[in-house]
Amino acid sequence: GKSYIGFISYALYLKQNPEGAVVAGVETRQELVDKSNTLAKQLGFDAGMQFINLPVAQATDHPDLPETVDIVTALHACNTATDDAISFGLKKQAKFMALVPCCQAEVATHLRKNKASQLGKTSLVEMWRHPLHTREFGSQITNVLRCLRLEASGYTVTVTELVGWEHSMKNELILAKRTGRANPQAQARIDAILAEMGLSDMHA
Repeated sequence: GKSYIGFISYALYLKQNPEGAVVAGVETRQELVDKSNTLAKQLGFDAGMQFINLPVAQATDHPDLPETVDIVTALHACNTATDDAISFGLKKQAKFMALVPCCQAEVATHLRKNKASQLGKTSLVEMWRHPLHTREFGSQITNVLRCLRLEASGYTVTVTELVGWEHSMKNELILAKRTGRANPQAQARIDAILAEMGLSDMHA
């Protein structure tokens, strides 16, 4: 996006002690990368801020980014971009992650596809039988699975609100802190949820 979090973080915490500190923004739209680079230069932040025109999934192995990072943030990253940000943070062994998911369509698509086959297997299918419920339930279960993935990968997780709901309906804030201790029970819950919801084809 417009790298609001990056600019705020740099202005509040890194501007006074910039040595070795880098804020990197990853964005697929070249025009936003250009605007962020221009703003960083205008503010005198360009020595400690860089912006890369790539999908997050491809940025993981980008040569200009370090092997490990301290913090990963993703504000309203659409659909699977939040999952890509989590994968990025896991690979880079991020100490902290702060994620505010946005629109989420992938799980809802799979729920719709497998709805007929699930009708006779579990009464829980009623939670996503109607299209509106499919979308909302798909969004909810997506974030539940994200939290479990983080826990399975060695993070403690807190879920709260970013701002008041009157400001944004995309308001769920997932905070994760790395402990380095994997949680096999969380992975078992992921497996069970995917199986029970007819989402096993999403396991990978």
